[in-house]
Amino acid sequence: MRTAGFTGLLTGQGRQSAGAVARARRFRQLVGRFPDLEDMRVVDLGGEAQTWIEAQVRPREVVLLNIPWMARSQQERLDEQGLGWIRAVGGDACDPPAELTEQRCDLVFSNSVIEHVGGHQRRAAFADAVHRLAPHHWVQTPNRYFPIEPHWLFPGFQFLPARGRAEVQRRWPVGHFAALRGKQDDRDRMRDVLEVELVSKSELRWYFPDSEILAERVGPMTKSWIVVR
Repeated sequence: MRTAGFTGLLTGQGRQSAGAVARARRFRQLVGRFPDLEDMRVVDLGGEAQTWIEAQVRPREVVLLNIPWMARSQQERLDEQGLGWIRAVGGDACDPPAELTEQRCDLVFSNSVIEHVGGHQRRAAFADAVHRLAPHHWVQTPNRYFPIEPHWLFPGFQFLPARGRAEVQRRWPVGHFAALRGKQDDRDRMRDVLEVELVSKSELRWYFPDSEILAERVGPMTKSWIVVR
């Protein structure tokens, strides 16, 4: 319980968590960059409705693109809450469905997704999808060189060999995967660590050559990058 509480304090959805405070600050930056956000049609790649429900500014429409089973679950909750200005669509963020690509939106929003899509070719496809979907984008991702890995909350985790990362997941009591300790076999743990690949500023520059890259800092260190156009 203590370790779960510590994880929630750092990264949870509660308004007082460090992650929630950072997200609120980031959203203020977003509004400052796009002051007409409330008139925009936004596609959120891999996002959650709660991000927009709690936002200071409500866009004209938000479309959440997620894997099909998650999109169905999201849409059921949206229907129950009567939130007609948000809808969920199932599909691949690296290859969006025609209903999105044929109805161009104003802004693509993405929070901590590109590091999960799986390898260079998939990241390049993700970036291409971002460019095809809208003239503007706001893509955030953790900085590979920040000392604390944000999913496992373990110092230097991203620099360990894959076997070492899987062993950390087996033993480490905090982070997003802590609840799975003792419930997975070695293959499951290896799958989890291979599915997350933090990217660097240089890599982002290659994927988004015409975009501005903003640094989101914690003290003197860059915690994450925001690619914006």
